[in-house]
Amino acid sequence: METPVYNQKGEKVGTYNLPDGLFAVPLKESVVHQSMRTQLGNARKAIAHTKDRSEVSGGGKKPWRQKGTGRARHGSIRSPLWKGGGVTFGPRNDRNFSLKINKKQKNKALAMMLSSKVKAGKMAVLDMLALEKPKTKHMMDVLRAFTDILPEVSTRKTLIIIPGANPNITLAARNIPKAKVLRADSMNINDLLIYRYMIISKEAIEMIEKVYGRAKKPASNEVAKEVKRVSAQKAAKAAPLKKIKKKVKKVKAVKKIKKEEVKEVKKVEKTKKQVDKKA
Repeated sequence: METPVYNQKGEKVGTYNLPDGLFAVPLKESVVHQSMRTQLGNARKAIAHTKDRSEVSGGGKKPWRQKGTGRARHGSIRSPLWKGGGVTFGPRNDRNFSLKINKKQKNKALAMMLSSKVKAGKMAVLDMLALEKPKTKHMMDVLRAFTDILPEVSTRKTLIIIPGANPNITLAARNIPKAKVLRADSMNINDLLIYRYMIISKEAIEMIEKVYGRAKKPASNEVAKEVKRVSAQKAAKAAPLKKIKKKVKKVKAVKKIKKEEVKEVKKVEKTKKQVDKKA
């Protein structure tokens, strides 16, 4: 998939072929939803905590005797029925909200969101993003240069994807309320859902493909030969066992046939005896 490439002034300088494995994946809302729930659940920490009757200090002594006072029976002043007592079924800080998702499914959800950004025209590719000084003014100039390509990019939430650590870009965008700088190896589904626009450099795309891409390098001839040799060795070792298993099966089958023949003979003998008795 080809997409135009722009410089920092918003001028078109060429085209770039986006990898289909990351930028041409059909969207499945259920996969994206599961990935988002997993990320938010794993980031959640249980803070609220209440004490039950065993954790509240005091209440070790029975307030009054069991019978004879006319009052209701009680064993502790820290019962949940009492003021200052424990809490029944209150929130606890040992709750676990973490969820699990397969790595392939997580990467696929990421590719779906990247593909949806391209399809909706909410992503712009830069040939290179570099600032001489960490000035907010310079970063705002870059964002304003893309207003014709990405409408409202300077006022809407925008992700700026960089290939690696870059202090100048990070500091320049830090004071812009609706802009966020994100490294290519730290992409996450939540930011892609929250932020409307995305500005990304070609180097960052290559880094994303390297980290999250599913493309496998073809095996060399030597590796292929080694794999064949090992598989042939395994087959040779397994061959005698297969022969033994076949023989065992044959023996078992013969035994079954013999048993059935013996049963039939016994039945015939029984019927003969019955006939002789009646005669």
